[in-house]
Amino acid sequence: MTVLTLDITEATKPLAEYAQKADLGPIVITADGQPLAVIIDAEAIDLEALSLSTNPQFLNLIEKSRKHQEKEGGISSDEMRRLLQSQ
Repeated sequence: MTVLTLDITEATKPLAEYAQKADLGPIVITADGQPLAVIIDAEAIDLEALSLSTNPQFLNLIEKSRKHQEKEGGISSDEMRRLLQSQ
């Protein structure tokens, strides 16, 4: 998979032209060297997972959960899988 990176000043073609090439790999649009937007082929993407992975409230919840896990401990994901499989 190829990742194409373009500065926003160079991304002058219509969006449709970039979207047609997204099956070759992600197209990252940057501004001052920093990622600004990404055009990806949606056929291989779980749209619910994409929505959650960019949702600030969900990301905040995950971060709080990780901090709680570090501070208080808990059941590891491996242990949880083992427990669920034994039922």
